Amino acid sequence: MNSERRSARRLMNEINVVPYIDVMLVLLVIFMVTAPLMNPGQIDLPSVGKSLAPPVAPLEVIIKKDNSLALRDHARGGKESRVSYDELIAILKTRQGAQAEQTVVISADKNVRYEEVINVMDALQQQQIRKVGLLTQARK
Repeated sequence: MNSERRSARRLMNEINVVPYIDVMLVLLVIFMVTAPLMNPGQIDLPSVGKSLAPPVAPLEVIIKKDNSLALRDHARGGKESRVSYDELIAILKTRQGAQAEQTVVISADKNVRYEEVINVMDALQQQQIRKVGLLTQARK
C-alpha cells in the first residue's frame, strides 16, 4: 500500500499542450472568417494642381579663353552680351530680387584655368544663388 501512495503523489513532469492547440485553432478560424469582412483603411490623399509659374530659364555665365565674361539670358532670346565682373554681380542681384529661384549655369572654355571658374562660383554663392550648374558638352 505504501508503494501505491508514492506513485500517486508523484508529480507529472510533462505539460499537456492539447488545450493550447485547440485554443489556437479556434482563434485561427475566427481570424480567417473575419479578415475578409474587414475594410482596409482608405487614405484620402490631397490633390495638387499644376504649378502656375513656369520654370525659370537659366542665366548662362560664359567664361572665354581670354578670361572675359559674357552673359546669355535664355529667357530673353539667348543673346550673348559681354559683361565685366562688377556688371555680372549687379545683374545677378537684380535677377535674384525679381525671381528667388533663378538658376545660373556656368560654361567655360576647356582651356580656362579652374581658378576662374571657382571665382565665378564664389561670386554666385555670395549673391545667395543656390541653383548653380556647370554646362558640359557630351563626348562624341
